[in-house]
Amino acid sequence: MSETIVIIGAGQAGGQAAETLRREGFAGDIVLVGEEPHIPYQRPPLSKKFMAGEMPLERVYFKPPEFFETEQVELKLNIPATRIDRERKIVTLCGGEELAYGKLLIATGARVRTLDIPGADLSGVHYLRTIADVEGIQENFAEGAKLVVVGGGYIGLEVAAVAVKRGIDVTVLEVEPRVLQRVTTPEMSAFFEQVHTEEGVKIRCGTGVTAFEGGGKLEAVVTSTGERLPADFAVIGIGIVPNVDLAEEAGLAIDNGIVVDEQGQTSDPYIYAAGDCTNFPCVPVGRRIRLESVQNALDQAKAAAAAMAGTPKPYTQVPWFWSDQYNLKLQMAGLNQGYDEAVLRGDPGARRFSTFYLKKGAVIAVDAVNSPPDYMVGRELIAARAEVPPETLGDLEVSMKEIRQKYT
Repeated sequence: MSETIVIIGAGQAGGQAAETLRREGFAGDIVLVGEEPHIPYQRPPLSKKFMAGEMPLERVYFKPPEFFETEQVELKLNIPATRIDRERKIVTLCGGEELAYGKLLIATGARVRTLDIPGADLSGVHYLRTIADVEGIQENFAEGAKLVVVGGGYIGLEVAAVAVKRGIDVTVLEVEPRVLQRVTTPEMSAFFEQVHTEEGVKIRCGTGVTAFEGGGKLEAVVTSTGERLPADFAVIGIGIVPNVDLAEEAGLAIDNGIVVDEQGQTSDPYIYAAGDCTNFPCVPVGRRIRLESVQNALDQAKAAAAAMAGTPKPYTQVPWFWSDQYNLKLQMAGLNQGYDEAVLRGDPGARRFSTFYLKKGAVIAVDAVNSPPDYMVGRELIAARAEVPPETLGDLEVSMKEIRQKYT
């Protein structure tokens, strides 16, 4: 009898795993379980083009609906998995249906981090993680409406950029001293704060939220500094929490995510995991990490699926990310934690520049604004653990092509 692979989680990781299984020659049954009503879809456009109304729903989908029929992937949507029985190799769904598996992939992703404060359940207070979330936010889009964005990370700033272009009055509240503090340099944070300010967004750093007020619907946001900001709606973007409950209840090893190896295998040889919910050994970084990025979800899903199909291809890619805000494309590669030197290349005033991060002389990360060559070559430098003199990285007279040829 052919082996059945069950995939819990119908996001990009789940969809990619199904595609890779077939591409690697797996001929058994594939069952894809998702708690949302949608087929696998991309999350990055939700806070960008899809929210802005520039991308139709069918383009948000990871693959068209007919893909799953053609590739014989059975979809069980709008029905969450509730239990994994490792001894019997059974996944139980809400409602009691049981699915037997030969191998199992957990691709449950993450959920939004919520605010537990008065008024958080008022109508008009939104989070952003799903298509339904975006549709709820869009219902508030009206010129002159007042929006308070809680959180000055990528999601918050992307929402602010979309909203202010729609004529909405936008205020961003960030509890840290600067926006994007967790991921970039003070100089890069200052650049993006200036860009948003010039576009009309009001940014208040060092400011949290203590309450939402309103008579059934949001009317105002009360800040940690005592202000009461009038608001027609609010969007909270303060991070995500990995969905590890199923794995933890099943007794799998957990440590800030489901612990997996370079092929996505968990502490159970019949169970794999991929995406935001995993803690994995990142070869280019040299340590275990949990990564919240579409690149990780896709590449790790490919590695896990290949291993399950019997054609292992260990996951060793350099992490990368991106953010679209106005006419700016911020592309990032590597992780800059622990850097001891940051090198500026280009002119922020021209809105085309990059920052390279070095640790003990080696390039470990790059943030590039409208500078694709810096980003692309930067990824290669990180993978090669190249030691490039700071004066060379910062010299525009030396092309990135020359740097690639000499140091990779």
